[in-house]
Amino acid sequence: QMQLVESGGGLVQAGGSLRVTCAASGRTFINYNMAWFRQAPGNERDFVAYITWTGVIIRYADSVKGRFTISRDNANNRVYLQMNSLKPEDTAVYYCAARADHYNGLDQSSTYDYWGQGTQVTVSS
Repeated sequence: QMQLVESGGGLVQAGGSLRVTCAASGRTFINYNMAWFRQAPGNERDFVAYITWTGVIIRYADSVKGRFTISRDNANNRVYLQMNSLKPEDTAVYYCAARADHYNGLDQSSTYDYWGQGTQVTVSS
């Protein structure tokens, strides 16, 4: 199994920045594609960003494109989400997810095999 632990969430003002981190352990991290999803109370768990195990293919939800950056550090089994120009609508629990390398359904939570517990990001007006 792979274990994923998110950290780095917190409270930030609109327009501010925050970086959340996903630490992976338990199996070979570099063989997995990674993604960030987020879920606000009463809402679906929505896709945010995706990165392949090679880091070659990166995808973002339209709502965060140009503001968020996903990256990974395979040597240290970490994936990051740098969030800039934060908006109140970015407020959610942010989840790290992992799946075996394939392309289909990258924005669908059901295609991911492993999930972290989430970290809360709150953006104030």
